[in-house]
Amino acid sequence: MMLSKTRIFLLSYLTVLFLIIMISSSAAATKYKRTVEKYQVPDVTLVNQEGQKINLRTFLNGDKPVILDFIYGTCTTICPVLSIGFSHFQKKLGPDANSVRLVSISIDPDNDTPQVMKEYLQRYNAREGWDFLTGNREDIIEVMRAFDAYVINKMNHYPLTILHLPGDENWIRINELLSTSDLMQEYKLLLKK
Repeated sequence: MMLSKTRIFLLSYLTVLFLIIMISSSAAATKYKRTVEKYQVPDVTLVNQEGQKINLRTFLNGDKPVILDFIYGTCTTICPVLSIGFSHFQKKLGPDANSVRLVSISIDPDNDTPQVMKEYLQRYNAREGWDFLTGNREDIIEVMRAFDAYVINKMNHYPLTILHLPGDENWIRINELLSTSDLMQEYKLLLKK
């Protein structure tokens, strides 16, 4: 039996809601792992949701703080939770939302076209300042390896959020899912450096 788009959306929504509840209920018991890393951003050209070519090194080393994650458009597990976190983060920042660059990099470049990525961002009410990037498979693998985020199978990816302050050689790596308040706290800590 073929599921309608409404049922698929409802099932996805309920799955995300369940994950959020699980994360919220276990937040006090499980703290995320935070490390300070040094990464060399590869000099590759990726494409954003508008079809514009983006030099990743220039983009991530610009004049704004960066919060980065690795997702894909058809994911129904951790990607929606990460994206809801980005969406809520932008809402909490309000008019200052454009003062930070949110970057989601596709781990499924074969399927994440600019149109798919644009629809994905619309689904999460993304504001200006949140870009979803894709590219050819070799460049995406190079980026994933550069950030120690490479997985052979996209189904085995894990929650990862990376924060970076302009001009700083250090990157803050957070393994595990973050609540919006934890992401906000990490962002504020980053700005205090």
